[in-house]
Amino acid sequence: MEFILNPFSVTLIISGLLVGALSIYISVKVEGSTRWIALTMLCASIWGFFYGLELSVSTREAILIFIKLEYLGISFLGAFWLIFSLIYTSFRTKYYRILLVLILLIPILTYVMVLTNESHRLFYKSITIIESGALSIANIEIGPWYIVNLIYTYIVYLLGSLIIWRRFRFSDQLFKTQTRLMLLAGIFPLIFNLVYQTHLFRPFEVIDLTPYAFLVTYLVLGFAILKHQLFSLKPIARTKVIEAITKGVLVLDSQTQIVDFNPAFLTFPEIGSKAKIALKAEEIFENSLDILKLINEGEANIIETTTGSNKNMKVFKIEAIPLLDKKTVNSGLVLLFDDITEQKSINQTLKTQKQELQQLNELKDKYFSIISHDLKGPIFGIKELIHLTNSGMVAQDEFMSMLPEVSRNMEQVAMLLENLLAWSSSQLKGGEMVKPQEFDIHKILEQQKSILERIANEKHIEIEIKANANAKVIADKNMIELALRNIMSNSIKFSKKGGKIKISTHDELGLVKICIEDYGKGISSENLAKINEGISFTTVGENNESGTGLGLILVKEYIQKNHGSVEVSSQQGKGTKFCIKLPKSQEDKLL
Repeated sequence: MEFILNPFSVTLIISGLLVGALSIYISVKVEGSTRWIALTMLCASIWGFFYGLELSVSTREAILIFIKLEYLGISFLGAFWLIFSLIYTSFRTKYYRILLVLILLIPILTYVMVLTNESHRLFYKSITIIESGALSIANIEIGPWYIVNLIYTYIVYLLGSLIIWRRFRFSDQLFKTQTRLMLLAGIFPLIFNLVYQTHLFRPFEVIDLTPYAFLVTYLVLGFAILKHQLFSLKPIARTKVIEAITKGVLVLDSQTQIVDFNPAFLTFPEIGSKAKIALKAEEIFENSLDILKLINEGEANIIETTTGSNKNMKVFKIEAIPLLDKKTVNSGLVLLFDDITEQKSINQTLKTQKQELQQLNELKDKYFSIISHDLKGPIFGIKELIHLTNSGMVAQDEFMSMLPEVSRNMEQVAMLLENLLAWSSSQLKGGEMVKPQEFDIHKILEQQKSILERIANEKHIEIEIKANANAKVIADKNMIELALRNIMSNSIKFSKKGGKIKISTHDELGLVKICIEDYGKGISSENLAKINEGISFTTVGENNESGTGLGLILVKEYIQKNHGSVEVSSQQGKGTKFCIKLPKSQEDKLL
C-alpha cells in the first residue's frame, strides 16, 4: 500500500492524532461525564485520521479499508454526544440501560452495514474512484441506510444540544458559559456538515471538510477541559462554596490588584462598598495600615483589627493565605475577613463572669470560715465565762472586770452579724430590693456617730461632723446607714488613741458628697487596688481589732445599687479618706 501525502492528508492525520491523544489523556485523567465527551472526541479523531489516510492512497481497495475504519468513528459520534448530554445533565430513569442500548443500536447497525455493504448495497450503492489532480477520491452513490444514519446523527446531536440547553438555560453564569461552549461543539460541526451535504458551501468540490470542523472544535474543547476543568463540577462547586462562605473573601494578584471577592465581603463596613475588580488594595485599605502591612508581607498570617467609633466598634480577624505556584513563587493572596465583634464581647463577658464567680466562691469560703471562727469564738467564750461564773470558779468581781472586754467583743460580733445578714440577703436570687426614699444625710451621720461614739471614746477618738451640704439625698436609707457605719467603724479601728475623724458633706451638681477622713495607719496601694476591684481582704486595727473585709465590699455594692460612687484615697502612716457621692432628691436638683 503506497501512501502519497498531500496537504489535506497531512493536516487531517496530524490533527486526528492530536485530538485522539488528547481524548485518551482526558479519559484517563478525568471522571464522570467528561469521559463521554472524550469518547466523542476520539470518534472525531478516528474519522479525521483515517480520512487523511484515505486521501493519501490511490487504490480502490485501500480507500475502502480506510472508509470502513472512518465509520468506526462516524457511526458512534452522535450517539456518544447524546449519552454525554444525558450524563452531564444528570438524567435519571429506571430504563436507563435500555435507553443506552437503543441509542447505540443504530450506530452498531450502521457500522455492520458499512462492513457488509458489498453484500447488500444498503449503505453505498456504488463506489468509484475519480482522479482530482494528485488525489484519488472516492465517488460515492449513497444508499437508504446512509440517509437513515445521517438523519439519526442530526437528530441525536440536536437532541443532545437541546437537553443541555434546557437544563442550564436558567442556571449559574459559569454553567451558562460551559453550556455555550458545549452547544458550539455540538452544533458548529453539524451545521458545517449540513452546508456541505446540501452543496451550499464546497470550496473543494471533492473534499469533505466536515472532519476539519470536528477536529478543530474538539481540539479547542480538549485543551479547555484540561486547562480550565471545563465540564467539571469542581470550579462551579468552588464558586458556590465561596459565595456561601459567611466570611468575607478577597483575592489579590501579585500586584495587589483585586481579582475576585464574594458577596459576604461587600457587607463589611467602610471597605466592602469600595471593592471593585482591578482596583488596587491600597485604595480600599488606605486608612488601615495593619491590613496593608499584612498584604505587603504576602505571608500566611492572622491579625485582628478594629474599625468604627466606640458605639459602632467592629473587630475583624483577617487571615492571609498566599497563593503559591509549583515553584513556590507568590502569585497572589487570599484574605479572609471574619467579624468577631460578638465573639469578643461574649468572651469578655464570660471572662468577667468567671472572675466574679471565682471571687464569690472565694468570698463564700472565707465567710464560712468567719462564721466557724470569728463568730463561734466570742460566743463560745461568753458561754464558757457565764458557765464558770455560775459554777463559782470565776468570782462576781472578776466577772464584772471582764465585762468591758466582753462588750467590745459583742460589738464586733453584732457588726459581723449585721454584715453577714446584709451580704447573705444581697446574694439571694434577685438580690436585695432597693427602696429609695428622701432623707437628710446629716441626721444619719449623727445617728451613726452616737452608735459608735462609745467605741470611739474608749480610744479617745474625736468624731467631728461639718455639714456643708444643704440638699437631701434619695437612696435606700438602711443600705446607706450600714455603709456609713462600716466606714466610720473602720476609721475608728485604724485610728490611733487620741486621734480624730473628720466627716464633711458638700453639694455637687446633682449629688451630695460625704467624706469620712481619719489620720490612722492608712491603706497600702495593694489593698487600695483590691478595694477598687471588690476583692475582700482583712487587716488588724491599731489595738489588734479583728476584721473580716466584708464591710468594704458591702459599702461598694450598696452605694452602687443606689446610683452612687465611692472614692478612696490613702497614704500609709498618714490616714485614709472615703468619699461617697449620692444623688440629690428631685426637689433639691431644681434649686
